[in-house]
Order: sequence, then structure tokens, then C-alpha cells
Amino acid sequence: MRMFDIIRKKRDGEELSSEEIKFFINGYVGGEIPDYQASALLMAVYLRGMSTRETADLTFAIRDSGARLDFSAIDGVRVDKHSTGGVGDKTSLIVAPLAATLGVKVAKMSGRGLGHTGGTIDKLESIPDFKTSLSTEDFLKTVNEVGVCIVGQSHDLAPADKKLYALRDVTATIDSLPLIVSSIMGKKLAADDDCIVLDVKTGSGSFTKTVEDSRKLAQTMVDIGKRADKKIMALITDMDKPLGFAIGNTLEVIEAIETLNGKGPADLTEICLTLASNMLFLAGKGSVTECRKACERAISDGSALETFAAMVRAQGGDDSVVYDTAKFEKAKYSLAVTAEKSGYISRVDTEGYGITSLLLGAGRNTKEESIDLSAGIILKKKTGDKVETGEEIAVLYTSDESKFEPAKKRFLQSTFISQEQPEDRPLVLDIIK
Repeated sequence: MRMFDIIRKKRDGEELSSEEIKFFINGYVGGEIPDYQASALLMAVYLRGMSTRETADLTFAIRDSGARLDFSAIDGVRVDKHSTGGVGDKTSLIVAPLAATLGVKVAKMSGRGLGHTGGTIDKLESIPDFKTSLSTEDFLKTVNEVGVCIVGQSHDLAPADKKLYALRDVTATIDSLPLIVSSIMGKKLAADDDCIVLDVKTGSGSFTKTVEDSRKLAQTMVDIGKRADKKIMALITDMDKPLGFAIGNTLEVIEAIETLNGKGPADLTEICLTLASNMLFLAGKGSVTECRKACERAISDGSALETFAAMVRAQGGDDSVVYDTAKFEKAKYSLAVTAEKSGYISRVDTEGYGITSLLLGAGRNTKEESIDLSAGIILKKKTGDKVETGEEIAVLYTSDESKFEPAKKRFLQSTFISQEQPEDRPLVLDIIK
């Protein structure tokens, strides 16, 4: 079997066999297949797609490319939540401790930023001394004692995905349904969770731009999860505008803490309550309505914030920033962006906002690039808001002043102002079970 023939076969639109898919994954992980051939196959998949059977085979090959986690030492029902990626999406920082406060165990492995979307691990590393890499023993101990632990993906867990994930980021092959499905579900199924709630983003800031495509993605992932005997469901949520007002690593952590404190933006709070209540529902903690009320109480009485602080302490972080967010390191420079005309913000290119944040230093252009954790955007106005000429609509932050000009240009190009106020659409557009 030759990699050349596999690339050519997929390039020509043919289905790959299970054996060919396993050959590719095992060979790439083993180092026999170089990046340039893997990149060629990724592009062929991006352009030609994969059948449901191929996507399932790729998912299971990624799952089986390394060690399978054993969470049997965790005492309780194990629940995870995964987002397909969005701009300003800091929900894991909120829903994981929130669900853990109410009696489930969240043993979570998260990723770094990919393209215009941020990564949970990058965000957590903006907390001073926070460790995103723990031994298996310490990871399981933290989950049992605190209820939640969030770490980076283990080198042994689905190593094929880690290599492919980084390669997709720099080869313009991110937004491919079979590659998204196999990446997400390969990792999720390698972990030993009982229940999985998927947050499938749809709109200008997500990898799937239409509700129809998002439904297809959600249904495919749910079907594969059921094949693996998991309790699983997917929420399709709006990403035609960023979640909350903060975009960028440190800025998003601060906003997540504010949300756990009961002072977060309405849209972010609503999405988090919906996700956490469904996590608890899948775990058998009551009806969705009962679980929702419990989540609201956990925020209002401060217990969810305390769980987050306990996780920070357990993972070596300085929990004083949880109680005083002014202690977070701030960007050296800031720049106000003002409206170029009066009217309503009729829509935004959310992906463009994500790219603006990347241009400021908050994301990566290459897999080796470092991140300016303090860089990002604070939105002052969002879709539907009325603005006047010269009114401040956002503040940009960076540690390198030279980044302001291209970032401001991209931000303004991504903001559309008209005389008519747009209709609002629901945050949760569909549920796939």
C-alpha cells in the first residue's frame, strides 16, 4: 500500500477503504508519512469530502492511534462538553465548574487556538502559574477532589489528531466536515466519559456558516457517539456575533469569571446555563428545567465560582486573580475604534473579528507561533445596537503598537452599519439527540 495511491484515489473523488484510512493514520503517527503527503490528503478530503462510513472509520482510527483513557477511578458520572469553535467562546471555563458544582465529574481535555477561534488551554494559561499539563494521577485526583480538571490534550491521547490539528491550522483545511467530526469525536471517544454535550456553532464566526451545514455536522457527530455507546446530544448555537464582549485570552478569562460571579453578559450567561443544564440532564440529575434552576442557584450563591477557584489552586494557579481580576497582566497598548457613520450595527463578520484578534497577537498564524495572552478586543457595541458617528464601538489591546493599523482596518471591514435595526435570532437554534 502506498500513500501516493491513497492521495490520488481521494483526489479523484473515490472512497477510501478502512484499511487505507488506518494505513494513513498509523503511518503519519509513526513518522513514515511526511507532512507534505498528509497535507495533500487533507486538501483532497477538504475538496472531495468523505462518506459517512469513511468519516466514522477516520474517527475511530484517530481514537485508536494512541492510548485510551481509563476514568474508572473517577467517582461519579463523567460528563464532557465540546464546542466546534467560535469567537469569544469561553463557555468551557464556565460550564465545566458549574456542572461540577452540581455533582457530576468533568475530566476535560481541551485544545489550543485553531485559525480564527480561540483555545481553552491558551486562555487558562493566562492565569499565573496555571498548569495545563498534569500527570494522570494528579489529573484524576483533581477531578475526584474538586469535581473538574481541564488540561491540554495528552501526547498519548489520539496523537493522530494532535498532528493533524496543527497541520490543518496552517494548510487552509480547517473547515471540512469529516475533518472536524473526526478531530472532535476521535478525542472525545478516546476519553472515558459517560455523557457528551456538543455545542455546534453556526454563522459567520464558525466553521459551518449555515444552520443546514451545522445540523449535518451535529447529526454526524451524534450518530458516531451513539455507535460508541455514549449518551450524547448536540445544541446548535448562534455564532453570527461573538459570545459576550471579550475576544482574546486574558480578556475572556476575566469575562468568564464575571459570568461565574453573576455579572456576565446576557448572551454568554444564557448559553452557559443551557449547556450546563443539559450536561446535568444527560447525567440523570433531573429534568432540564430542574437542572437549569440548580445552575442559576450555583451562580447566585457563589458556589460555581468557588469550584473554579478550587480548580485553579489544584492546578497550581494563583487563585487571587479569580477574586480580583485587576491582577491579570494587561496589554501595554490600547486603541479605541469608533463608528464611521451613524445607524445600527446590522451585522458583523464574526470570523473577521476573530482575525482582528489574531492580528493583534491573540492567535497563531503558524503552529510554532507564540501568543500575546493580553491581546484582544473588548466590544462596546454589538449587532442590533444603535451607534453615532465617532462613538466608541470597541477597544483593541496588544503589546505591539505596529499591529493596530491592520487590526483596526480588519475590524472596521467586519462591522456593517445600516439605518435599519436587524431582527434578533435565538441563541439556541436546534437540538439534535
